[in-house]
Amino acid sequence: MENDAVTLYCPNEYCQFANPLTHKFCQQCSTPLPKRYLWAVGEDISPNHPGAILGDRYLVISKSILLDIKPGLLPQIPELDNLEKIKPYLKLIPYRINIPQVYGVLNLANKQTQTEILLLEKPPILIDATFTQVNLCSSLDTVWPEASSIRQIHWLWQLANLWQPLALEGVASSLLDPHLLRVEGVLIRLLELRFDGENIPTLSQLGEFWWQLLQNAKPNIAPFIQQVCEALIQGEINSSEQLIKVLDRGLIQLERSQTTTIKIYTKTDSGPIRPRNEDACFPPQNTLIAKPPHHSALAIVCDGIGGHEGGNVASNLAIETIQQQLQGLSSVPYENIDPALLLSDLERAVATVNDKISQRNDSEHRQGRQRMGTTIVMALPVAHEMYITHVGDSRAYWITRHSCHQITLDDDVASREVRLGYALYREALQHSGSGSLVQALGMSKSTSLHPTSQRFIIDEDAVFLLTSDGLSDFDRVEESWETEMLPILSGKISIENAADRLIEIANTKNGHDNVTIALVHYEVKYSEPETNITVDFANFLASMPLDRIDDTVNGENLSSDQKTQVITKDKTIKLPPIPLQLIVILGLMLISGFLGYWFKLQFKLPTTISSPSPISTPTPRTLENLSNTWVIKANSSITLNNQPFPAQSFFQVIEKRTNPNAVDNPVVRLRFCQTSDSVSETPKTVQLNFSELQDLDISILQSDQSSPCDLVGDR
Repeated sequence: MENDAVTLYCPNEYCQFANPLTHKFCQQCSTPLPKRYLWAVGEDISPNHPGAILGDRYLVISKSILLDIKPGLLPQIPELDNLEKIKPYLKLIPYRINIPQVYGVLNLANKQTQTEILLLEKPPILIDATFTQVNLCSSLDTVWPEASSIRQIHWLWQLANLWQPLALEGVASSLLDPHLLRVEGVLIRLLELRFDGENIPTLSQLGEFWWQLLQNAKPNIAPFIQQVCEALIQGEINSSEQLIKVLDRGLIQLERSQTTTIKIYTKTDSGPIRPRNEDACFPPQNTLIAKPPHHSALAIVCDGIGGHEGGNVASNLAIETIQQQLQGLSSVPYENIDPALLLSDLERAVATVNDKISQRNDSEHRQGRQRMGTTIVMALPVAHEMYITHVGDSRAYWITRHSCHQITLDDDVASREVRLGYALYREALQHSGSGSLVQALGMSKSTSLHPTSQRFIIDEDAVFLLTSDGLSDFDRVEESWETEMLPILSGKISIENAADRLIEIANTKNGHDNVTIALVHYEVKYSEPETNITVDFANFLASMPLDRIDDTVNGENLSSDQKTQVITKDKTIKLPPIPLQLIVILGLMLISGFLGYWFKLQFKLPTTISSPSPISTPTPRTLENLSNTWVIKANSSITLNNQPFPAQSFFQVIEKRTNPNAVDNPVVRLRFCQTSDSVSETPKTVQLNFSELQDLDISILQSDQSSPCDLVGDR
């Protein structure tokens, strides 16, 4: 890739000085020089040799890897007609630690034809310290044999978690292509997305793909992986939820061979220009918490909203309430915690905080901008897992020896536009108000709040950074993580000293706001277990219902207000298996009985032509028999796909199709019937699962009722 004539232009619009490629800061104005390496999707890029410049701004590093040498300019954006081709990337932005995002397009003229090349940013590549060697991360099948047993199961666990979201966007076949599956340390990273086409991939095919990895699996987990593959191929595991739960059982057993030490340290500062600090944190700043000896560990960062009107009150109220809500979790043994229910508990705790702040706003008659509120991001480490929950634009970053990844997605206008498939992220950032929050705690009732909770498996040393935007603005974390946080992992500096340095960076390089951070340092020691891990598949799968398995535990239905369920020992009575021959005989007898009854009716009842009734009574329209073209009315304000809709909104059913991962929970697409009062930014269509629709306060219009959908067409 050496090309001494090529320079990297400063992104500062008032400078734009040309710098050598190896420099990290502009020689003229000291602005950081971002190195944006891109993956080019398309074969037409291949004939270009390393060192060539494409489109007057993209340096060819190697086959399909480019460097943007003018990072201060907005990339070329696809035409609106072509957005459908890239919507899976946009809608999967919450999974961007695994999936690259669309940066822009590059139009190449080749033999009198114009070819549009898709450019993906943050692809799975490795870059040396001098920026002279850039290579793709190794493929999964290449590094698999050398990985530890817990890492091998962890990689499969990540693939299982990606299956359903990719299947919903029609790109699940990407998880079956070994060339696309790359490994960056602990993370599975996809090179690009591949569309499924007419042949929709199945979990059975996933089992067959994993079978190829079996021969190089670690001996103590090989029988377990074989059982998983066989259960997938034979259809015994028929949903990604079941698959994740099975893999969780394997990880729990391997965790016993892993020793984890956790340290938490927080720090907050009002900054150089703000008169008061509206941020808050837990543990109280300058307090070091270690687990062990402490039984529990929790880190929280809140950024108050409302200025002198009470932002500091809201942030401190949030800290106090969260502590109370999560106090009981520390006494529950890890083996008895259901991860899905713990995630729900974290979201319910945040909803409780929201309602407390909202009620206080109401009691003090605060309206509009006078209402106080707060963002929140919190980290709950449990054994080999990390649980992250957030609302607003306070962020969490996951730093390992290999990389730094932002693992939360800001609840702002720009991110919402991308999630809805309306715009590329860098394009959305150019719009006025792109950084405005679409939700924060205390601004409205919790029925319209949508916290985000995530779970991560930790099998190597790591640092999680929680921060308010006083530090994260202007990419200060991405700019400084290697110099300021990697030394924590190498033992060169303490977590306390690193926190001091980050506060200093926030105040000197940003300085426009309060700044609060929490550092969570994981130290991990792992040794291979001497015995094989085992799971009683027959009984374990039998104990999980086939439909909506996340809503039941041990056969008990979980209402929305239940706390984290403790899984008791399996008390299911084992019945002897019924012989297959007996099942076949009983089935034939039932079929014969039905046929006989039908023939009896045919001979007994004469065929008649009935005259039409004077008044025909149509079948009532209900949610249970929902059909295309029917109209749904929102009885109260609702939120769909993170977009609020007022009461009396109307939606027409465009499509109700089978969900490949949950046959009893179909996917429903709705068209919002826009009126003259509708907000221009309101999405035209929304998509959700049928179970989500059941939880909303809605009603189905009958055939004799009129609605705006009868007058308004697609726009």
